[in-house]
Amino acid sequence: MNAAKRREIFTRFRAANPKPTTELVYHTPFELLVAVVLSAQATDKSVNLATRKLFEVADTPQKMLALGQTGLEDYIKTIGLYKSKAKHLIATCRLLLEQHGGEVPHSREALEKLPGVGRKTANVILNTAFGEPTIAVDTHIFRVANRTGIAPGKTVLEVEKNLLKFIETSFRHDAHHWLILHGRYVCKARKPECARCLIRDLCEYSEKTV
Repeated sequence: MNAAKRREIFTRFRAANPKPTTELVYHTPFELLVAVVLSAQATDKSVNLATRKLFEVADTPQKMLALGQTGLEDYIKTIGLYKSKAKHLIATCRLLLEQHGGEVPHSREALEKLPGVGRKTANVILNTAFGEPTIAVDTHIFRVANRTGIAPGKTVLEVEKNLLKFIETSFRHDAHHWLILHGRYVCKARKPECARCLIRDLCEYSEKTV
């Protein structure tokens, strides 16, 4: 795919959705961190249902640590892998208090040292909480990048690097949200809804649906 085609794709995404953002509900970087950790192998909707009640009683590392692992589990037990996620979050709260003054760190290295936080989660925090032009490649973005031809790659990291290489600077901050929303609602895994796709004529997927 050439640069002009990519530019047109993201121009259309921007025109349709000028200020995209995550569908996770949060008010602080800490709440976003918790929500993203909980969202692994879970829907944003299920996470929002759980965190709505959780954040009423534990919206800081201090309050969440005070709940303890069992107390936290009671709030998130509707979410898959809730026991391991609760364990990670309690350990993360302890580290935030001990090493970062209770604040979410603003560096990839520090974020990735937190339990349950990998590169994808760190990228979400850096982008959405701190405004950095990072791209967190999840299953939706990996699929869209390969299927459309925007930034093909055999691994998540390869796709991330290619997206950062090929996407123009002015689009880079919002690209993560445009691509994930496109993959979630239009360019679906089993049956992409090509008929209502705003980049259908630019997409290089050879098996478009009617």
